[in-house]
Amino acid sequence: MFADYAKIYIKAGDGGDGIVAFRREKYVPAGGPAGGDGGKGGDVIFIADRELNTLLDFKYKRHYKAENGEKGGPNNMHGKDGEDLIIKVPVGTVIKDEQTGDVIADLSIEGDKAIVAHGGRGGRGNTHFATPTRQVPRFSEVGEKGDEMWVILELKLIADVGLIGFPNVGKSTFLSIATNAKPEIANYPFTTKQPNLGIVYIDSGESFVLADIPGLIEGASQGAGLGYYFLRHIERTDVLIHVVDVSGIEGREPIDDFIKINNELKQYSTELSKKPQIVAANKMDLPDAQGYYEFFKSEIEKIGYEVYPISAATNFGIKEVVQRAYEILKQVRKEKDFESDKKPRTFVYYKKKEEKPISIKKENDVFVIEGTVVEKVARNIVINDYDSFRYFQNFLNELGIFNKLREMGIKDGDLVRILDVEFEYYE
Repeated sequence: MFADYAKIYIKAGDGGDGIVAFRREKYVPAGGPAGGDGGKGGDVIFIADRELNTLLDFKYKRHYKAENGEKGGPNNMHGKDGEDLIIKVPVGTVIKDEQTGDVIADLSIEGDKAIVAHGGRGGRGNTHFATPTRQVPRFSEVGEKGDEMWVILELKLIADVGLIGFPNVGKSTFLSIATNAKPEIANYPFTTKQPNLGIVYIDSGESFVLADIPGLIEGASQGAGLGYYFLRHIERTDVLIHVVDVSGIEGREPIDDFIKINNELKQYSTELSKKPQIVAANKMDLPDAQGYYEFFKSEIEKIGYEVYPISAATNFGIKEVVQRAYEILKQVRKEKDFESDKKPRTFVYYKKKEEKPISIKKENDVFVIEGTVVEKVARNIVINDYDSFRYFQNFLNELGIFNKLREMGIKDGDLVRILDVEFEYYE
């Protein structure tokens, strides 16, 4: 089974907590703070691997989580960082942010790497909070949460040559003859609902990858039929073999078929319409094809395309088309930097985090403070520790929170709440 689309949930590791600890050494009666920092959480990293050719594994496992950082230790020992989670995907995989639709990375080269979700920073130990006036801090920080998100994985086929054309024109049969592939073949539209790949071996010992792309109908560039499913797979091919049924046995006009397919390519992407294209006039074993072929060939050659008569049913002409496709492919490879010569790249994605602005509201005689900045600090507060609470108060004062509370009419003894931290207000 070929799978070319998956949606998965990824979660980077959380940072480890910093700890509260003090030096306890012989002959050091008044040891200072010595709480170590927590380790950083592991990242989630995607790597393109040419050994893979499907996203099928992601259909069965959809949740991926990197390792958390470990908490700090005594004697200023730093907690161990969490292990990164490496997720291998086929070359040609495009990673998208499911929420925004943004393209995170296009892993089109072997070894391409994308750091998509970042591990949380480790919390600081109490050593960091010592000051001349606060020599015995009894509080530390908790580790930050790692990034988490749903991502879309789309596999764009890495094939050298693609077979295109309307459904039921003989592409699957062509593939089965030209390669060792065994695609499903039947006489009804949309037999091929997923790409089939095969290796074409040339007499000289060289080879290339040939793909039978799912069939196309008019309106596919707007998503009709298999639509985008078809079109996205031919974006990476270098040469196209356009198979046309010149027998008219399906009740369609061959020249119209040819024009409609190329219009869909152009509407989807002008780059697709510029790819080298060979026309394979198929079903020449049928009587009606014999009479129509010369007219079809003349009309198509007028607009600049090479036309070859073939019969996929009898193997006639297949070798000649394959050989010509390979000659064009070699020329295309010379004219551009071929993919195998390119160095792997590293993509780094930082998802924009929504910062909740500071707000104060009164609910049932309690002043409730919300906001990303204050909530982050509130998570680290030891409410019963004098130094910890004083640190928190000074932080709120620097943000102007107390001035805003006074403007709202707060009085001594009124309750203030931030997350689970609740305290009475006094001047």
